[in-house]
Amino acid sequence: MRAIWKGAVSFGLVSVPVKLYSATESHDVSFRQVHAKDGGRIKYQRVCSIDGEEVAYADIAKGYETEDGEMVILTDDDMAELPSTSSREIAVEKFVPSDQIDPMLFEKSYYLEPEKTGAKPYALLRQALLDADRMAVVTVALRQRTTVAVLRVREDVIVLQTMMWPDEIRQPDFSIDIGEVKDAEVAMANMLVETLAGDFDPSEFEDDYAEAVESLVKAKIEGGEVKKTPTSTKSSGEVVDLLAALQRSVEAAKTARGEATDDAGDDADAKSDKPAKKTAKKAAKKKAS
Repeated sequence: MRAIWKGAVSFGLVSVPVKLYSATESHDVSFRQVHAKDGGRIKYQRVCSIDGEEVAYADIAKGYETEDGEMVILTDDDMAELPSTSSREIAVEKFVPSDQIDPMLFEKSYYLEPEKTGAKPYALLRQALLDADRMAVVTVALRQRTTVAVLRVREDVIVLQTMMWPDEIRQPDFSIDIGEVKDAEVAMANMLVETLAGDFDPSEFEDDYAEAVESLVKAKIEGGEVKKTPTSTKSSGEVVDLLAALQRSVEAAKTARGEATDDAGDDADAKSDKPAKKTAKKAAKKKAS
């Protein structure tokens, strides 16, 4: 884990120097949009909707669309005048009962690690939150903007959870007409709840979709159903474990079929390797079946 922010939690006259870490990561399966014929990745151009011309990054500005469809262009100077902050303080505003905060307000979670000099006040704040069964409502500046968040304790670690603003929570615009509910029906519903009652254990649930996708892709790789493209499909940034595993599987399949992983080689080599490739491909298909 890598700290993404450093600052201090302040409550009263106490200051706790801390580091901030992302507490969650997405393992959602992602797909590329490709040409079904040859596997080439689809590219998108930045095209102006008015003149149809491609627009360079240097000519792209921020625009705010009004309710009547008018577009207001905001320059870099305009953006610089907007209120922003780079404060390194997590300021505790108040301590509130844990059950007063609607979980719908929670947005993103971060772990707080104390610096060596802040270990004792960190432990004191953690114990105080546990004993009082309260959350600390705080204000903090992340990504140049001040936001409201809470501090709570999870497995001996203080967690900071950013919150959405109240006007970002949508209200349902529909009504539910349930009609008459009979006592016998309520009793039966209560009985069903008691029958299925239990403690929550997240390890009991698995991402069946991701596992099914991985199995499907591996089966296609072993069957030789792989499109060779001249450009690398490696993405920038952190590589998802699934994609890394699939990349290694592709390289292993290419090696088994006698193909060079760097797509090098001339026509003569390709022709001389052709019988070996056919034999390897047959063997792979036989293994898959």
